[in-house]
Amino acid sequence: MKEYLWEMTVSDIEIGPQELKQKLDQGAKLLVIDCREDWEHKIGAIEGAKLVPLNTLPANMELFQQADEIVIYCHHGMRSLNAAAWLRSQGVDGARSLAGGIERWSMEIDPRVARY
Repeated sequence: MKEYLWEMTVSDIEIGPQELKQKLDQGAKLLVIDCREDWEHKIGAIEGAKLVPLNTLPANMELFQQADEIVIYCHHGMRSLNAAAWLRSQGVDGARSLAGGIERWSMEIDPRVARY
């Protein structure tokens, strides 16, 4: 039973690169957040993403509360999964994590984004 609940939670809180790209291409109103550090963001980022390092999430709650849908990403998807879960625990129900992070985005969607 616990495994099933975990799977439901992960599938609900994560979004794949293809789905995110489709939403962006369709002009969906969503806030894309890079929760990595500045030096990582400088290596490569999803176009239009806003840099909000993980340790600054609490200070940016107003930004998140104003958005209907938020997609957060990091390098491989672990920091962003934690960030999305934390935001949901704070009442930001539209927070999701990019599965596989910028690494998977680079491999599946935009190879111009540098991998590291």
